[in-house]
Amino acid sequence: MSLKNIIGVDHAVVVVGDLDGAAQNWKRLGFTMSPRGTHSAKMGTGNYTIMLGEDYLELLGVLDETEHNAPTRAFLARTGGGIERVAFTTPDAAKGAEEIRARGYPPIGPTDFERPVTLPDGRQSAAKFATFQWPIDQAPGGVRLFACQHKTRDTVWIPELQRHANTAKRIERILIVSPEPKADAGHLSTMIDVPARGERDGTWLVPSGPGRADFVFLAHDALGRQYPGVPMAGLPERGGIGLVLAVDDPASARRALGTTGVQSGDTLVVPPAAGNNAMLAFVAR
Repeated sequence: MSLKNIIGVDHAVVVVGDLDGAAQNWKRLGFTMSPRGTHSAKMGTGNYTIMLGEDYLELLGVLDETEHNAPTRAFLARTGGGIERVAFTTPDAAKGAEEIRARGYPPIGPTDFERPVTLPDGRQSAAKFATFQWPIDQAPGGVRLFACQHKTRDTVWIPELQRHANTAKRIERILIVSPEPKADAGHLSTMIDVPARGERDGTWLVPSGPGRADFVFLAHDALGRQYPGVPMAGLPERGGIGLVLAVDDPASARRALGTTGVQSGDTLVVPPAAGNNAMLAFVAR
């Protein structure tokens, strides 16, 4: 990747209408949930994180209507929730913002913010970040992009929060449905300066960085062929619809998911309707 300050997927953001209800739902799926976080008054949002190895998942909810969260509220009104955006890791948000500006994408930010954190021993601390966004109208496959600099990794990647009953350990793929997967993959390719690759099954793949998740763009019929037997009702025509998660122990994942999991070939899948509009595919790695 020629962008020196973008080093791969950091986390995927699943926007939900009922934040606490969604956290309980994902806890039932075998995930260890972080304590609820509250962002600044300007942001007007709160979250729960699901910490993996080098990346993580974020459940995000709107707590108060603000100008900052207007795009998120519009997404919720349009879709009912789901994968709204994806963050890349940046070691330096200011330099990263200048890099994308030089490529013709005026950044939003960088913005510094923090949220309170209760550590496992009960001490109070803070998770501190600096982020910048690509322009909101630059959303390949309908998925918004931003980058996140972690200033306090030790208050986010906490070992006790990285152990999950379903043994999930990293995001392998981010699935985005599109009526024009090649064009949307090309859009992302241009934005992050990484070549897109056509696959034999008709999907288009864009790597995000060494050891980090790949983006996969595919049409609805290709999604159905990849995950036969999985109910897919209610998916958007275009947008982020699923996450492929690597697990250490498929048997543990199966026990954690119980009757919610659908066996589709070699893959255990949580249908979108059971994952707050995000399909979760668990694969052994």
